[in-house]
Order: sequence, then C-alpha cells, then structure tokens
Amino acid sequence: MKKIISVLFAITLAIGFVSNANAKTLKCQTVLNAKGDEVVMLKDFTDTVTKLTQGSLKFEILPAGSVVGVKETLDAVDKGLIDCGFAWTHYWSGEHPAAMLFGSPVAGAGVGIDNIAFLSWFLSGGGEQLYDQLWKEMNRNIKGFMLQPVGPEALGWFPKPIKNMDDFRKLKFRTPPGIPGQTYKDIGIASVAMGGGDILPALEAGTIDAAEWCCPKPDMVFGFQKVLKHYYLQGLHQVVVNADFYITGTTYEKFSDHEKNSIKVAADASLMKSLARRILVNGEALHELTTKHGVQLHDTPKDYFVEYMAAANATLNKNAEKNAFFKKVWDSQKKFADTAVPFWSGAQMSNAQLGMAHAATLK
Repeated sequence: MKKIISVLFAITLAIGFVSNANAKTLKCQTVLNAKGDEVVMLKDFTDTVTKLTQGSLKFEILPAGSVVGVKETLDAVDKGLIDCGFAWTHYWSGEHPAAMLFGSPVAGAGVGIDNIAFLSWFLSGGGEQLYDQLWKEMNRNIKGFMLQPVGPEALGWFPKPIKNMDDFRKLKFRTPPGIPGQTYKDIGIASVAMGGGDILPALEAGTIDAAEWCCPKPDMVFGFQKVLKHYYLQGLHQVVVNADFYITGTTYEKFSDHEKNSIKVAADASLMKSLARRILVNGEALHELTTKHGVQLHDTPKDYFVEYMAAANATLNKNAEKNAFFKKVWDSQKKFADTAVPFWSGAQMSNAQLGMAHAATLK
C-alpha cells in the first residue's frame, strides 16, 4: 500500500511539474487604468480561468497604453502583439457598424432590450453565434468572450441642472465612440468622443463641459464628483453595455479543449457575477455620492427621450440598409424582442413601481 501511495504521489508531482512547465502567461492589455472597477472584475475572470486550468493559463493584466494605444488594442490582439485585450466591442463600430449591436445596442436596439434581456438573446437567442461571426465579417484573427454586462448607463454629469434639450445643446458633452455618440450629434449635441482616461483632465481643463462614463460606482472611482455635482441617471445611449475579452485567434486555437472550456465557463460565470456585483456597488456608490460628496440627483428631461429615440431608430435603419450583417444581427434582436420584451418589460413594471415607492420614502 505504501508503495502504491508513493507511486501515486510521484505521478501527481510529475503532472504538476508538466503543467507548470507548459504554463502560458498571456499578456492582456485593457483600455482602462489599473484602478477601474471593470479591471477588478476582469481579474476575477482571469483568476477563475487560472484555477480551472490548474495554472496552465495565467494572465498579466496591463493598463491602457502599456504596449499600444487604446485605439490600437484590437489591432494588437489581431496581430499577436499582445495575447489578449479587454474593451467594449462598440469601440470598433467605426470599423464595422454591427460591433455596436454587441457592445452597446443604442437605445436597447430600439426595441426595449435591457441588460438582462440582452443576455437572454446572447446565450439563448442566437446572439453568441452571431458574435463569433462578427470577427469573420471584420476579417479579424480574434476569439471574443462577453464578460461584463452593464446597464442602463447614466445620462451623465453636468455643471448645472438642464431643464430641457435646449439647455443640453449648450454644452460640450463627452460621449462613447461609435453610433451612440453619433446619435447625440444627430440631435444637435456637441458630442466629443474620448477614452476613459482622458475625460477627467478634459473636464478640469474646460475642453468639455459635461460627460458620461457608466454608472455610479465606476463614475465615483473616476472621480467625476470632484468636478461636477449634477448627476442624471436615466439615459438611452447605452441601455445595454458589454465589456469583452479578446484573444488572438491562432493563440486560442492552440489551447487544449479543457483550456477552451475553462475560458467559456469562466466567461459565463463572469456575466452573472457582473450583474450581481453592479446592482449592489452602484447602489452603495449612489448613496455615498449624494450623502457625502454633495452630488445632486436629477430626473432626465422628458424631451431627451423623444429626440434620442427617434434619432437612434433612424440610425439603426440607415445602417441596416447599408450593411447586410448589421441587418442580420438587428433582425435577430428584433425577432427576439417581439417574443421576449412584452413579457419581460411587463413583468418588471410592478416591481419597478414598488421600488420607486420605496426610494421615495428614503428621500
């Protein structure tokens, strides 16, 4: 028996030695600095992959600009200059408009898809297969994984209250790149697209007057409350937002089946972890912003919704007319919405009203 145990122990050590000897450390550059809340969740994902693969896949997370600039992140992954990247897929909608429908389907794809309904479409309604096809349409050597659903994002931060769209149009406003930002331009907003790391310096320098980034927690980490004090929660530009993980395609194909499955399992787990984390931490952050930092919370002017929704639908239709794959993805989302949204939005109404009644008691 002792001899058998000794043999098994030796085999275990040998397996561990081989595993460590073949371990791969993948360099992954993000489009954020190291302190971003999204990076915290990214590291949770990569740590999970490392555990599931028993250390055969490890990751070195690099902040924006470590190897290439933010705008070159996708190119760097595609060409293998870095092994993996982390960004929002709508960042690349200038290269292919359908990237927006995965990273940030403007105004809920125009059909009322929220972040949870989006995951239903992605995981159960054919979205994931179309996402894989996106990279082929873009002629990119990339395997992508959706990690962090967020939404709805806040309209943003302002130097003073805005009563209507006329007030809004007087301000230079940071928006996300791509179609969501272009839609702001279509309704007469002086939209300025820039990366996350540039927003606060631009506000402090007066290059822009107002800005959006995400939600209470990431916004507070960025430090918007140090510069602006008027915060509007309800926005349409990014009702759904997804941060994604990209691996060089040829690198991914060399992984074992176990390693590939581990990444997929960890990515799907990250979707749920992100949803769960964001509800709590955003609630905590909003409370802190309004009670400790003098931030004033406002309701978004009603004419914003009318104008932005009309412009978003016009943009969606225009892109569908021009690009066959965009139309294919959008048609899939609309077909899903025809079935799922009436149930999902209707079922949420009573709870939303109850929640707002509770929120009113706290003011």
